[in-house]
Amino acid sequence: MSHLVRQACSFLFVPATHPERLPKALASGADVVIADWEDAVAPADKAAARAALAQAVAPLDAAQRARLLVRINAEGTPWFADDLRALAALVAQGCAGAVVPKAESAATLQAAAQAAGVQAALLPLVESVAGLDAVDTLASAPQVARLAFGHLDFQVDAGIACGDDEAELLPMRMALVLAARRAGQAAPIDGVTVNTREPGRMTHDAERAHRMGFGGKLCIHPAQVAPLHAVFDPDEAAVAQALRVQQALRETGGGVCVLDGRMVDAPVLKRAEDTLRRHAWARQRAGGGN
Repeated sequence: MSHLVRQACSFLFVPATHPERLPKALASGADVVIADWEDAVAPADKAAARAALAQAVAPLDAAQRARLLVRINAEGTPWFADDLRALAALVAQGCAGAVVPKAESAATLQAAAQAAGVQAALLPLVESVAGLDAVDTLASAPQVARLAFGHLDFQVDAGIACGDDEAELLPMRMALVLAARRAGQAAPIDGVTVNTREPGRMTHDAERAHRMGFGGKLCIHPAQVAPLHAVFDPDEAAVAQALRVQQALRETGGGVCVLDGRMVDAPVLKRAEDTLRRHAWARQRAGGGN
């Protein structure tokens, strides 16, 4: 499975019916681009979307294909089987894998994995109460790289009407974070921010996701990528402090020490290491290495 998918922070959706947008999305700075065969495509256009994406992927180089996921249609729809066949061809060409919508069972993920091949990364979207009930099973399924939260569909399924701060969804978001941790997975991906005109809204939502333990967010517009990275990429002060923590514990032989009047122990070191990992990823992205 793709190491890039596990490390990625930003996941930008592009409708597969607009293949001309794919190169622009890949050039946007987003870590991963998700070509959408599901919600962004009308029922009558599903077959055309598959064909358009296959044509758009052909001229991409290997590095670009490795940054591409496909959101297939959900199991139980008339398009699921055809999507899996088309997905297998794309993965064979080097695409990273699939976002699996409305995931509720390991059997669905197993079907996707068998069709796409062992190299495919799967990202189940938790979008229903049944999906949340099965979140530990989904997180532990073979080839699952990350969990993702489809909070808009979840609200509809659960009958929740959220306020602007989405406080009603805090328990569900935390459930995904804890399930990913129990399964030893990379931190999950939070849902989209539908407001694309106010950068401050993306910043607010990204800060909440970061505080809660998510590893990134789904995006629906290229303009959302930069504010998302600004939240998740550590600044110079955070990197310097993380290096100081590492050095302080190294000098004490890995035990407990006091730095700036505060105790530094294994949990503090782990947080510092996470900061340095995210910094390394941000530098790799800035250098064009992703």
